[in-house]
Amino acid sequence: MLRTADLLALLTDHGRRGTLEALAITFFIAPIVYIIVNELIRYNARIGQLKGPRGLPVIGNMWDIRVNAAEKYRDWAKTFGEVYQIQLGNVPVVVINSAAAAKTLFGFNLQAMSSRPEFYTFHKVVSDTAGTTIGTSPFSDSLKRRRKGAATALNKPSIQTYIPHLDIESRDFVKELYEYGQAGKIPTDPMPMIQRLSLSLALTLNWGVRLKSQKDNLFDEITYVEEEISRFRSTTGNLQDYIPILRLNPINTHSAKAREVRRRRDVYLSRLNNGLDERIANGTYKPCIQANVIMDKEAKLNKEELTSISLTMLSGGLDTVTTQVAWFVAFLSQNPDIQDKAVEEIRKFYDEDTPMCDELDDQKCPYVVALVKESLRYFTVLRLALPRASIKDVAYGAATIPKGSILFLNAWACNMDSSVWSDPDVFRPERWYEQPDAPLFTYGVGYRMCAGSLLANRELYLVYMRLLNSFRIEKYDDVDCHPISGNADPTSLVALPRRYRALFVPRNPLALKAAMEETEAMERADDSISA
Repeated sequence: MLRTADLLALLTDHGRRGTLEALAITFFIAPIVYIIVNELIRYNARIGQLKGPRGLPVIGNMWDIRVNAAEKYRDWAKTFGEVYQIQLGNVPVVVINSAAAAKTLFGFNLQAMSSRPEFYTFHKVVSDTAGTTIGTSPFSDSLKRRRKGAATALNKPSIQTYIPHLDIESRDFVKELYEYGQAGKIPTDPMPMIQRLSLSLALTLNWGVRLKSQKDNLFDEITYVEEEISRFRSTTGNLQDYIPILRLNPINTHSAKAREVRRRRDVYLSRLNNGLDERIANGTYKPCIQANVIMDKEAKLNKEELTSISLTMLSGGLDTVTTQVAWFVAFLSQNPDIQDKAVEEIRKFYDEDTPMCDELDDQKCPYVVALVKESLRYFTVLRLALPRASIKDVAYGAATIPKGSILFLNAWACNMDSSVWSDPDVFRPERWYEQPDAPLFTYGVGYRMCAGSLLANRELYLVYMRLLNSFRIEKYDDVDCHPISGNADPTSLVALPRRYRALFVPRNPLALKAAMEETEAMERADDSISA
């Protein structure tokens, strides 16, 4: 006969084993139940009458696009049509892959497609203190005020006031290539020079201060932080944006890094903004976008909205100009025939004795204008334009894209559309003579098209003119200049080429040396404040 103590021990042991078994069963069954329930939710979230790849449980199509999303979307268009849906986690996303579809959805539905979606990592973590850029902000009255202020500061008359900035920065770019390359004697990695050019232009145009040297501590800090923030802006590189349960991870290093770069950005933004406020107060400020907006009595922008414009200029300049010039220089080093043709056309306006083409030249050399447009098309540095969010239901064919949907414009696929171009995969500037009104999707399309496109085109034109008229760019490293296989990091927001070296050989050594001496004299006389 069992004693009471033995009976209690037996029951306790049985209960313990029962609890462990229950925990084991729960541990095994809970994920299965979660996946089943999640799949039902994911299935019901899909947009009716719109085709698309099904994807995997929980993550959807995230695995499929892990390497090169834009090219994968272009490839899927062959199977599912030019407009289809994918799912990132449980989130349905409509992907647009042709010029005609982009015109239909974004050109004919300006108001309905006027907003941006909010993503956890970029909008809730990175942008928690300083706010978002104009390009990444959802539609609101504040956005309309910011866009109006930026549009005024970026129109043609305003751009004319920034020409002295474009002049000195493009001169300094040529001067650095000349000096670091010892007048073409040693191979040079042009990336630091390109980054300084882009960053100093952004700082000068927005705050009226220059970054005169790569050795400035602010150069390394801003280029690093903005490059990291660009990764957090990527629509494909942040799993927790689409799978919310990942945000609960107590050792979430992804969010921790996002908070760290946010803190570091706040430091230099505060320094730049406070410096401009002081110069405006004592009347020593230089003409710049931020000052123009602050002094515009009709703009009525608050501090957060002014910061948004600053962030827009900083990130936009670094993303577009840096990446575009890096691809272009790499391409020239591998394709001397393009250089020869460009120089032949430039000679119709400037001789070899004038390496520093006139800064007031408002794009009068048609071939270089075409060269700018073709490099923007062929390399499409922002392969996926910043995503849109619909604020109304929109009909497309048999499908209705509901209010609140996310849409991706595959700018890469649209720029490579074979229904627009007979030879889209060929770099050929002459195409813009043949079809001058053909669409270009690098700056986006519709209401949310980049407001700085006129300024960017003017910058690129002057840089291309002076670069080509100053140097014969000779191959040193073999560089893969194909926009897909040559992309250093296909998961990043912007498509950069791999680092390379080239030789920058003066076309007219005496004339270029004289121009560099003139640049040095201008810099000595320049009273611009250094950042």
